Amino acid sequence: MNDIAAVAAFPPTPAAARARLAAVRPADYARSRNHLHGAVTRLSPYLTHGMLDLAETVASLRARHRLPLTHKLVQELGWRAYFQHSARHRGEAIFHDLHPGPLPQAAYARELPADLRRGATGVPAIDQAVRALYATGYVHNHARMWLASYTVHVRKVHWRAGADWMVAHLLDGDLASNHLSWQWVAGTGSARPYLFNADNVARYAPPDWHSPGTGIDTTYDALDALAHDPQHHGAEPGAHPAVDEPPLFAAPPEGGFAAPDAAAVAGRSVWLVHPWSLADPPAGALPVAVLDAEWHARWPWSARRWAFVAARLRAIAPLRWMAPAAELVAALRAAAQVRGWHNPHLDDSAWAALRLPLPSAPWAEPDRACRSFSAYWAHVLRHTPQGVSPQGVLFDD
Repeated sequence: MNDIAAVAAFPPTPAAARARLAAVRPADYARSRNHLHGAVTRLSPYLTHGMLDLAETVASLRARHRLPLTHKLVQELGWRAYFQHSARHRGEAIFHDLHPGPLPQAAYARELPADLRRGATGVPAIDQAVRALYATGYVHNHARMWLASYTVHVRKVHWRAGADWMVAHLLDGDLASNHLSWQWVAGTGSARPYLFNADNVARYAPPDWHSPGTGIDTTYDALDALAHDPQHHGAEPGAHPAVDEPPLFAAPPEGGFAAPDAAAVAGRSVWLVHPWSLADPPAGALPVAVLDAEWHARWPWSARRWAFVAARLRAIAPLRWMAPAAELVAALRAAAQVRGWHNPHLDDSAWAALRLPLPSAPWAEPDRACRSFSAYWAHVLRHTPQGVSPQGVLFDD
């Protein structure tokens, strides 16, 4: 699939996001979500990039389908909110082990092996996941867990190397959700490592993913012992077909972004547009799209992800700037007013000067950091009404 076809699978517009939201079938999702061909929502690129607001998405689903907070779909959206909650409170700590994992850090390699990066491990479940990542920028959540578990526990690669690699290629790559999910699988952000075997793949994936006779075709007791064994394991014996990893870019490959120009916004009411705030801007404001050059140098993206984001930025904003955060904010200060939404990805201290609010939370959020999703979700269930009617009026469950 080329970049144009991949973007066509996820049209970068709020209208496409709303259509996908309207098509969600919560009962089917709850029943089949673990299957690779299950009725998953595929809303994540739109939520990550702000074409859908999480609180409005939760409210819409609960109202339309009379979903209590205990419904599996609402709870899964709760994981996204929990990861954002954790990132707000922990900051850069999410990029480091939250607590010790199955092995000391020194037991893990810091770079992905070439066969894994090229989808040539000889384990079909892993190689298919790598091909899907490169070809579409989207991988089913269950397959992401398999890929992360294999990387960390079988190949003994530190989760951070895998998380950095994956987030660059995902259309929905969110640093909090991605890196904390890898920590959950690794056992540095959860009580135990996540493990899977060939039987699990056979249950939930189509035949071309099945992996009999490979290193994952064993018992969970054996896999647990493997996760606690520092011995490194290589690819399956023999030669395996490989794919090339797409290159990464620190700026949109097609260009279209200029240096900031304070005179262009002087005295104007500006609506700030950035890669995590791609909803339609309000009437009467001048949309200005910004890319933080230093952030993107640290976190480069595939051409496919840039195509998704840049197409929307061009559609929204007549002014499109790319520079370090301090230069962008300095130019924006010439505006009479700057409105918009903050996002944790805007992590340079310069952005704080704009005093932009975060979008509203979907429910009553804890004031302090929760050390686990269970603690976070228990707070939500205690402090948030359990359901809403199709008209948005609270009802008793």
